[in-house]
Amino acid sequence: MEPWNVLLASHVIAALFVLAIGPVQILRRRRDRIHRTMGHLWVAAMYYVCLSSFWIVSEGHFSWLHGLSAFTIVTVTLGLISAVRRNIPAHRGNMIGSYIGIAVAFGFAVAAPGRAIPHLLAEDLPTALYVAALVALSVAVVFISLRRGEGRRVQDTGRKADQATVAAASAGAVAGRSQ
Repeated sequence: MEPWNVLLASHVIAALFVLAIGPVQILRRRRDRIHRTMGHLWVAAMYYVCLSSFWIVSEGHFSWLHGLSAFTIVTVTLGLISAVRRNIPAHRGNMIGSYIGIAVAFGFAVAAPGRAIPHLLAEDLPTALYVAALVALSVAVVFISLRRGEGRRVQDTGRKADQATVAAASAGAVAGRSQ
């Protein structure tokens, strides 16, 4: 079993972040600025999880999880390219597939004896729960912050439209008096 170190801890935190953001992205109906911003965070965290996994090896050997990481890098990249090209069905399929892949990898990492996460859960459950709660809280804070920012943006747009209407009406009234 690997000892806990900065790489392993950051890998686990990023994986938890990806697992927490995934359902928000998949189940939320609106595909707006919030979806894009959360998607960028998800993609960055996903790349980090996949790439960092290549430095986390057991007894100097890669496992099937490393193959899954390589495959996931490809599917996330294809999903990103599909989004840019507005090929939404391909984007959705690649991203949901990538999410399912990391969920399977997480299940294996939690359930397989001799791995670091089961050891942590057995020996220090409060720390594991604390980290999971912090990750869930951070995802909620990001989502709520983006949502509140979206609401302010809509209000500002409405105010600008109201101001433009008032300005146009004033200009029309001034033009009408000068004739």
